[in-house]
Amino acid sequence: VQLQASGGGLVQPGGSLRLSCAASGRTFSDYVMGYFRQAPGKDREFVAAINYVGFTTPYAPSVKGRFTISRDNAKNTVYLQMNSLKPEDTAVYYCAANGHHRGLSNWSEYDYWGQGTQVTVSS
Repeated sequence: VQLQASGGGLVQPGGSLRLSCAASGRTFSDYVMGYFRQAPGKDREFVAAINYVGFTTPYAPSVKGRFTISRDNAKNTVYLQMNSLKPEDTAVYYCAANGHHRGLSNWSEYDYWGQGTQVTVSS
């Protein structure tokens, strides 16, 4: 699976961004899709994941109520809608595909990764 990420950028605190991740090369429905993020000097952090029929994992406590993961299977694309952004959300965000359907919060269980997109929340 090739994953092409887009949608990052610079936003003021309280603002919104939507990340997109377009998949190609294999059957999109075979994969649970997840988002992770990594801030400078910190470990990669699980954000959320979603399966083919739209069931999601619990969100990371730091983003719960502000971020929403979704997918459009017709477009082979997964989205991360990020609202009420905070400076601590600043990180490189990665989309990833998990073909095992287990260990969804563990980055090492994911088979394919997008290139990462920078999100910077600053005034």
